[in-house]
Amino acid sequence: MLEGIVTWAEVDLDAIAFNVRAFKHHVGERVELFAVVKANAYGHGAVPVASVALAAGATRLAVHRAIEGVELRRAGIAAPILVLGYTPPSGAAMIVQHDLTPSLITREFAQAVSAEAVRAGKVVPLHVKVDTGMSRYGLMPGEVVDFCRAVSALPGIRLEGLFTHFATADSADLTNTLWQLDMFRRVTTAVKDAGFHISLCHSANSAATMRLTEVHLDAVRPGIALYGLAPSDEWPPTFEIHPALALKSRVSRVRVLPPGAGISYGRTFVTERETPVALIPVGYGDGYHRALSNKGSVLIHGRRAPIRGCVCMDQFVVDVTGIEGVRQDDEVVIVGWQGESEIRAEEVAHLAGTINYEVTTSLLPRVVRVYKCHDQVTSVASLVKSPD
Repeated sequence: MLEGIVTWAEVDLDAIAFNVRAFKHHVGERVELFAVVKANAYGHGAVPVASVALAAGATRLAVHRAIEGVELRRAGIAAPILVLGYTPPSGAAMIVQHDLTPSLITREFAQAVSAEAVRAGKVVPLHVKVDTGMSRYGLMPGEVVDFCRAVSALPGIRLEGLFTHFATADSADLTNTLWQLDMFRRVTTAVKDAGFHISLCHSANSAATMRLTEVHLDAVRPGIALYGLAPSDEWPPTFEIHPALALKSRVSRVRVLPPGAGISYGRTFVTERETPVALIPVGYGDGYHRALSNKGSVLIHGRRAPIRGCVCMDQFVVDVTGIEGVRQDDEVVIVGWQGESEIRAEEVAHLAGTINYEVTTSLLPRVVRVYKCHDQVTSVASLVKSPD
């Protein structure tokens, strides 16, 4: 299956399923679970991840853009799909045609969806975003009741949900998160007191879901932790989760450089002795950050090999001093386990000056995704239902 492939990402779908079940156990059966699969499921592959997450107990999916929801629908996925971000009025037909649930903050978009829904003979559920402290997308709390009143008067649409997003739920200090929760509760109470029936109020991302049962409400929206990645660098996950992605490559060349050899662009590393090195065909053209130049390392034969010189678009060089028998085509692990050694996405993120989210979402399409399920390498086609 990997003939001719030099760099690939192995995605363990059993780990995804384990993590979904762990969240379901944590929140209980009464609380719905949105599996957040935006940005190609954080780089893991939206269609196979969504399929497995739903089979493991997720009841709904969440994406950021309507086109991401269309991709899931075209793969035959029928579960409710919430579009968390902005959709322009020109996207109303796409929303209605593919039975997506939009979030909205403007009457113009609500009117466009209403018109398309009436034309199609459908009733479209809507979720209203409330800005309780992120200062991004969302209505200010004082605007919500009047907005709901105006939207609910339109035909072909139904107010289903209210939601917000926490700015600091990953912090050890939960003061601001609890303040946002209190503000959101005030909004939901005001909306319900105004006579609107809202069946889904939701606010909790991975971090909030793990740490605060009071934010579970009607539904939770875990994202990063569904992929086995820590939602915070200030505290460990509160229950067991399994990393799902390993990034791998192959040694493409082995050689011994003489003293005084400059490695890669800019000669930022110059050898001081004879140095055995291996060339690894991975670079920022794959999503592996150039910031890891002279900082990162990889695993070869279960041993760490440090990067020497700059990470290029397509390749970089590692020092294999003390690693015996390195040959062309040997497996290289950039993220994941090899033998008894591990490089976690969190480590790579720290060295690159970023967060673990970016390590996986940066992986570009030419990094082939290979899906493992029940210890078998499985093709994407066998994991999803074909559309009718």
